[in-house]
Amino acid sequence: MTEIAIVGAGPYGLSIAAHLRGSGIPFRIFGRPMDSWLSHMPKGMSLKSDGFASNISDPNGTLTLGKFCAERGIEYADATVPVRLDTFSSYGLTFQERMVPDLEEKMVVSIERSGDGFRLRLDDGEVFTARRVVMAVGITHFEYMPPALANLPVEFVSHSFRHSDPGKFRGRDVAVIGGGSSAVDLVAELHDSGAKAQLVVRQPALKFHSKPHFNNTRSLWQRIRHPQSGLGDGLRSTLFCKFPTLFRYLPKNLRLEIVRRHLGPSAPWFTKDRVDGKVPVQLGCTPERAEIRDGKVHLFVRTADGSQREIVTGHVITATGYKVDLSRLTFLSEDIRSKIKSLERTPVLKSNYESSIPGLYFVGIAAAHSFGPLMRFAFGADFAARHLTQCLRKAIGRSAAPVPASSVVATTK
Repeated sequence: MTEIAIVGAGPYGLSIAAHLRGSGIPFRIFGRPMDSWLSHMPKGMSLKSDGFASNISDPNGTLTLGKFCAERGIEYADATVPVRLDTFSSYGLTFQERMVPDLEEKMVVSIERSGDGFRLRLDDGEVFTARRVVMAVGITHFEYMPPALANLPVEFVSHSFRHSDPGKFRGRDVAVIGGGSSAVDLVAELHDSGAKAQLVVRQPALKFHSKPHFNNTRSLWQRIRHPQSGLGDGLRSTLFCKFPTLFRYLPKNLRLEIVRRHLGPSAPWFTKDRVDGKVPVQLGCTPERAEIRDGKVHLFVRTADGSQREIVTGHVITATGYKVDLSRLTFLSEDIRSKIKSLERTPVLKSNYESSIPGLYFVGIAAAHSFGPLMRFAFGADFAARHLTQCLRKAIGRSAAPVPASSVVATTK
């Protein structure tokens, strides 16, 4: 009987594993390390978050992003220096090697309830039981495709999650739908890779974050009015970072609205120069339908003035984000999925991240409606790992036998 099984090896899964290991709580963790970052994001992009907000968490801060960059001679600043995707991915792999060396790069293909916990089957055929399961699957399984495009052939329409190499569209006409970071990053990478790319945006204008400033360059009044947090400057973001366990007590409709609207579609400050005057942008255009004719996608959009416009392109990529939907977690048995208490297809969680199924926990984006916008970002992994580990330690009621970080062999790739 395994005490805890962690499903997923991104920032949340790795952080939780590092904290459980530091507390001497036995576990097994499964998945490909940093898979979403390595396989499903444009290779040349940079993270939206500042350096200080991009750490993967271990109990003692042994391996922060800043320390990793110092080891490798990579330029780093808590703010003002964008974190490149390849830097963050390498950091994640190094974190896994040093802090979670017992990661099993296997996929969980089914989870069922058993008498004293859960029965898990792996892709190599192994079957075992675990008393508790922590779901740290991140954005995997949750890509959102607008209904108007969902039924078109995949050779003509796809989601941004499917494109880590924009170079394959060199010389082709591509329309990217979306106005957020994923859309702007991707269209910039497509343009730089030689694609004939354009951006189709529902909003009347593109929004870009302001360039961050160090706190010591801001006046006291500015710091009071707009405190700095891992989600950006502002009192609301700071409150969401500091008090995620209180978010659950807000009225459910308000919680849904906050998660939907807070930090809505916007792009990092450093991408503005990559698209301004270089990439055609169709503003105020809402996709209504599309059809394939003569090997082209004919996309029909409704403009801000109510008229209809037709956009003809070779391929449409929807960078329209992710929506949690429990029905997409098909490796969870129907019995489990049907009995999880949910709100708009997302799990309703207790203060310890536990769902209505005893012993089944959700972290990351799947926990956002219970713990707030913090859970939509890698920055939330630190709180989730510390809080969940503390709760599990109390629930298990065992004497901790922590594994010191010094016993973990440092390796490099």
